[in-house]
Amino acid sequence: MHRVAILAYDGVVPFDLSVPVEVFSRARLADGRPAYEVSVCAAADEVVCGPISIRARHGLSVATGADTVVVPGLADLDQPVPSVVIDTLRATHGRLVSICTGAFVLAAAGLLDGRRAATHWAAATELAHRHPQVAVDPDVLFVDEGSVLTSAGAAAGLDLCLHIVRRDHGVAVAAATARSCVMPLERAGGQAQFISHEPPAPDGTSLQPLLTWLTDNLNAPLTLAELAARASMSTRSLSRHFRQQTGATPMQWLSRQRVRRAQQLLEETGTPVERVGELVGFASATAFRECFRQVVGVSPRTYRGAYRSG
Repeated sequence: MHRVAILAYDGVVPFDLSVPVEVFSRARLADGRPAYEVSVCAAADEVVCGPISIRARHGLSVATGADTVVVPGLADLDQPVPSVVIDTLRATHGRLVSICTGAFVLAAAGLLDGRRAATHWAAATELAHRHPQVAVDPDVLFVDEGSVLTSAGAAAGLDLCLHIVRRDHGVAVAAATARSCVMPLERAGGQAQFISHEPPAPDGTSLQPLLTWLTDNLNAPLTLAELAARASMSTRSLSRHFRQQTGATPMQWLSRQRVRRAQQLLEETGTPVERVGELVGFASATAFRECFRQVVGVSPRTYRGAYRSG
């Protein structure tokens, strides 16, 4: 079983600590078995986290032997990172994951040098200033660099953990985990949608009815004008509301949903790859392959080989 070790230390953000505990503990394989063995480990018997304290069951030695090590965020960026935590991170051979300002801990250990990384948008400038060798991306919800993954702030830790579940066990397990967490499997767009846009108006402009209809009609050959007509908006208004409520353009959102449906079909059926593209609404096999690779990172055929059930 995949072993996940979550580090706890004085000054850790309680929410960042609880997110990976909840997501990885809720993940279940198709036969009902836990997908992960989750441990919280610390150097001290008791860790102070703002108004609460935590007694971890395990020492840091658990982290060095884990398959994935998660570093939650620091509440005070000026608080020195304990040297024992730095040494533990440098000694581990597993996958490294940071939540929110946990990226500062990985950077302090030199583990983000030469890599692209995410952190909370409010701390992105400071991370780039302190660690110029790190390519900080202030706009995305998370960054997957393979063996090192970093998330933006707060709820973006949920996005990253669900992404990891999907990467490890496929979209079906990840979708079930997301439902258990009462979260969408994927939120389109990045942190910018939470910084610079007004919240959606409560009356008359909610896109939820349209999004529900689109999800049920992904195979239809849809255009921006047709979507706008269905929403009783101009194309300009529709695009603006999409940006506000999803962080993406209408066609970007539609393409991602088509790819996610394609992932499910590739995993659960033996339908030929080209036919899968047709079933989810792509006009050609080439367009399907290009969009799938852009969103998922691999070709549809490679994805099926890795995640096909049975």
